[in-house]
Amino acid sequence: MAKTILIVDDSSSLRTVVRLALARAGYDVLEAGDGVAALEALAKAPKVHLIVCDVNMPKMDGITFVTQVRQHPQHRFIPVVMLTTEGEQDAMNRGRQAGAKAWIVKPFNPPQLLDAVSKLVLP
Repeated sequence: MAKTILIVDDSSSLRTVVRLALARAGYDVLEAGDGVAALEALAKAPKVHLIVCDVNMPKMDGITFVTQVRQHPQHRFIPVVMLTTEGEQDAMNRGRQAGAKAWIVKPFNPPQLLDAVSKLVLP
């Protein structure tokens, strides 16, 4: 059974690139355009094994989203990889404090993302 990964990014083109890379690697993929939609997707999904999330999004940014996920008993242990243009140490520190397990700065290469995913995805 394939593992399910939730991609959270307001850029549909970036979600497509990430979805294609993950699908080719054998993962099932869910998508959301912001943190609010991602929380709704998590509530409906039977199991999500990892989340790939942007930081800067409308409605609910990635750091707030990760904080919300960590407060939910059913989802708090899902690993989160931040995939963002934010490369500042302050943003990375806020992401780690919120509960992100990895930080990848855009532009990225798919093998880099797949490497992080394979190391962090839940069994």
